[in-house]
Amino acid sequence: MSRADDKCSFCGKTRKETNLLITGISGAICDSCTEQAYEIVQDEENRRKGSLFRLDEKDFPKPADIKQFLDEYVIGQDEAKRYLSVAVYNHYKRLMQKDTKDDVEIEKSNIIMVGATGTGKTLLARTIARKLHVPFCIVDATVFTEAGYVGEDIESILTRLLQAADYAVVAAERGIVFIDEIDKIARKSDNPSITRDVSGEGVQQGLLKLLEGSVVNVPPQGGRKHPEQRMIAVDTKNILFICGGAFDGIEKKIAQRLNTRVVGYTSSRNTSGIDKDNMLKYITPTDLKSFGLIPEIIGRLPILTYLDPLDRKALKRILTEPKNSIIKQYIKLFEMDKIKLTFEEDVYDFIVDKSVELKLGARGLRSIVEVIMMDAMYEMPSGTQKRLHVTLQYAKDNFEHADMDKLQIA
Repeated sequence: MSRADDKCSFCGKTRKETNLLITGISGAICDSCTEQAYEIVQDEENRRKGSLFRLDEKDFPKPADIKQFLDEYVIGQDEAKRYLSVAVYNHYKRLMQKDTKDDVEIEKSNIIMVGATGTGKTLLARTIARKLHVPFCIVDATVFTEAGYVGEDIESILTRLLQAADYAVVAAERGIVFIDEIDKIARKSDNPSITRDVSGEGVQQGLLKLLEGSVVNVPPQGGRKHPEQRMIAVDTKNILFICGGAFDGIEKKIAQRLNTRVVGYTSSRNTSGIDKDNMLKYITPTDLKSFGLIPEIIGRLPILTYLDPLDRKALKRILTEPKNSIIKQYIKLFEMDKIKLTFEEDVYDFIVDKSVELKLGARGLRSIVEVIMMDAMYEMPSGTQKRLHVTLQYAKDNFEHADMDKLQIA
């Protein structure tokens, strides 16, 4: 007479028919049923996590609502904000599309944003992430190399999206990915080479399968692939990709294209109205191809927009106006030590002028404010003074004692 723990309580296999039989108080389970039970638990857990990102048509932020939210944190860049807002809204509608009886399937519109460093590409991406009800991640294209070389595989993009979705595959498959520094993977010359381009065209080719939509096996913890590593299958068909890059030097290619008509009466008329201070507004996919992006990549990024260069007026607004502006952050820091911090209006102009002079852009504003406030932040928390009014002379004195080399690198 056999005992209850001599066979699996689920499938009925005997101990001899299994590799491993785990016994309990009143039953047993074999290794095969254990694996199936684990997969059932994982599927249920993914469904539960996926429900956290469930979309409701009533919760859809309209394009105007998304742009209004961006306006609270990002100064200017209205053109880029409009493109982003519409793309994200259409992404929501695409995910909600159920009726396909008329065979009309809405295709996703991946975006590419072009703008000089410090104009707010990454800030736009980070800010829009706050408004979304879908998983969102930001990755840097400079870390990727062609498969087989030291660096990260393209698939690690999806690993980060999975992490943002708490490994709920259903949720990750409708997420949004921002790929920064996309220009750094442009091939170095206009002629395709028979030799390997470790971080250029080879990476672009690898990126193609993600952008166009395919099922990709993703290592759950990132890093290099190993034969024994358990992979997670992710379908990229419904993932929206937003790419950004400075494309340093592309203005010259735009200028060359705009000046191609050098013969005839219309040549002067065609170039007279061109804004030479903001050549990026005339950018076309042709310029991206000339810069080094392969045509297949450009075709998968149909929406092309640009970011305006920042002038003094925009820099001053960035310094003071947004909800989380640099000045408001420092006021908050001092407020936490019960110190009231105020600034003279002329101090803002001084900070902006120095940022323009040193060609640091918006990124340099914080570095300059940090230099001016360093002594006060070091001494005042330990002192008894509860007010600090920063005058123009105070700002100049502190700035003159700064290590200028550090600011130049910023």
